[in-house]
Amino acid sequence: MLYLSLDFNFLTMILIADGGSTKADWIALDNDKKELFRTRTKGLNPVILSKEKLHDRIIQNYEIYQHKEKVTAVFFYGAGCGTPKPTALLKGVFESIFTKAKVIVEEDMLAAVYAASGGKESIVCILGTGSNSCYYDGEIAHQNVVSLGYILMDEASGNYFGKQLIIDYFYHKMPKEIAEAFKKSYNLSPDEIKLNLYQKESPNAYLGNFAEFMFQFKETAYMHALIKKGFSTFFEYRILPYKKTAAIPIYFIGSIAYYFKLVLEEVATSYGLTIAGVLQRPIANLIAYHQQEH
Repeated sequence: MLYLSLDFNFLTMILIADGGSTKADWIALDNDKKELFRTRTKGLNPVILSKEKLHDRIIQNYEIYQHKEKVTAVFFYGAGCGTPKPTALLKGVFESIFTKAKVIVEEDMLAAVYAASGGKESIVCILGTGSNSCYYDGEIAHQNVVSLGYILMDEASGNYFGKQLIIDYFYHKMPKEIAEAFKKSYNLSPDEIKLNLYQKESPNAYLGNFAEFMFQFKETAYMHALIKKGFSTFFEYRILPYKKTAAIPIYFIGSIAYYFKLVLEEVATSYGLTIAGVLQRPIANLIAYHQQEH
């Protein structure tokens, strides 16, 4: 977090946030579009969290709560905000907290477009806790399919790979050395896993935590094959159906894409495509977009 020695007493501010299922990054700008502070909350996915839980996660952040009366606009781009009902739920929560603010809630895919391509024609993909893609024609973001989330879709995401690792471990498909390390790293009790998947909140984020294990063994043949298969599935379902030529730049955003960039580029090359850029987090570029556009 960045804290600036500024007197906020007479300032109004704009909040811009990029929200995933695991965490949400926030930046406050003053009316001259200069940065005031950065902060982070837990994820704010309205598909999997209740109204009360969303509210609590926001107001528990000290930087946001102490300045809530000064906020005149909120631009929130989040996971789970691709359909009307959850979007309206989250918008209502924001409006109840930031009572003087204009609130705009959009899907995280749009933030990815603004951050990666600067609003130019492109294919933009998210590979974080969840996954998604769109073709942006310069004005409108087109998706080849509506995302149905971590149970049915989210190919090559953190929760997808976490699920694959657990499956391989229990079906004894994981090499012995890696399986032993996996067992030491996590509580793999069946009761613990089922409790987190079927009774606790944010099961997708829970699965996504297992994906961190891939970094430790990313050079092994097993892990390389696992990652490559996931990325290939993503290309087949989420990129190739747009039927665009290699002239259209392809951008990726998210930790999975960022930390396994070499495998991602390998898969792209196998399809005759080139990746124009990979960002770990979109928030910095998103701020630049808003400073220019709003």
